[in-house]
Amino acid sequence: MQNHHLTEQYQKLLQSVYDDPDVQEFVQEHQEDLAPQAVQKSASKLYEFVNEKKKMAAGQTTFAPGYAPQLVVNDHLIEVAYQPTKDFLRRQRDQRMKNNFVTVGMTPEIKRVNFEDYEPTPDQEEVIIDLINFIENYENDPQERQKSVYLYGPFGVGKTFVMAAMAHRLSDHGVKTMLVHFPSFAVELKNAIGDNTFKSKVDQVKKMPVLIIDDIGADSMSAWIRDDVLGVILEYRMQNQLPTFFTSNFSMDELAKEHLAVTARNEAEPLKAQRLMERIKFLARPVYLNGNNLRN
Repeated sequence: MQNHHLTEQYQKLLQSVYDDPDVQEFVQEHQEDLAPQAVQKSASKLYEFVNEKKKMAAGQTTFAPGYAPQLVVNDHLIEVAYQPTKDFLRRQRDQRMKNNFVTVGMTPEIKRVNFEDYEPTPDQEEVIIDLINFIENYENDPQERQKSVYLYGPFGVGKTFVMAAMAHRLSDHGVKTMLVHFPSFAVELKNAIGDNTFKSKVDQVKKMPVLIIDDIGADSMSAWIRDDVLGVILEYRMQNQLPTFFTSNFSMDELAKEHLAVTARNEAEPLKAQRLMERIKFLARPVYLNGNNLRN
């Protein structure tokens, strides 16, 4: 090293490492925990820390992409640990959300809403607490049966919003959840009759661990959609006791009498409507949500 004048370069390199503000701050804060000559003995680790930090700042490939170097004390010497960066955690969370939060007939923005974005009235707070309690109980014991919520109320009070917020939190905690705008789903199924995707679409909905059927009753329903699609989905979920939530502008009685009992062809079939409502009532209990029209 002396023959090639490397000793001087090495000392300059080490001095630049020792002069790093983060290194100096760490040594100052942990002076009592460090052994004598700990800085010199840990020179290679300090060099690794400073070098990786510079690479991150320059946008270069690092030793552990997505992780930032941190100095730690280990056995009175200085070591380097790697912690995930905020950007890495955000990308992980976005990927979890993409994998676990499935939507049908919804805008992409619906996946970003959460309870913190909602400013509820006292009555609405009770609904949110109800949904949060469901989340906690479900995560503690997914096999324990607890009734879901049939959330009904006027237009624009936030029914879909709070359900999407619940789905957001469940998905973030690793629970696969689907939010289905049912009128859009019905149209999608009609268009899928001629191809091989019809069965897979229905199976995906009926087998989803947590399902939210949004805006049920918004459009007139054919007997086929009511009996062979909705009826099949609800029957499966009832038999397997899978959490199934609903949103609607109709109360349960109104949904039965004014929507399910009359088909799109204006045919009255109250018994079939009653059979379907028995499944809905088995799966969920009615909860009324009132408030101002947030869309205005």
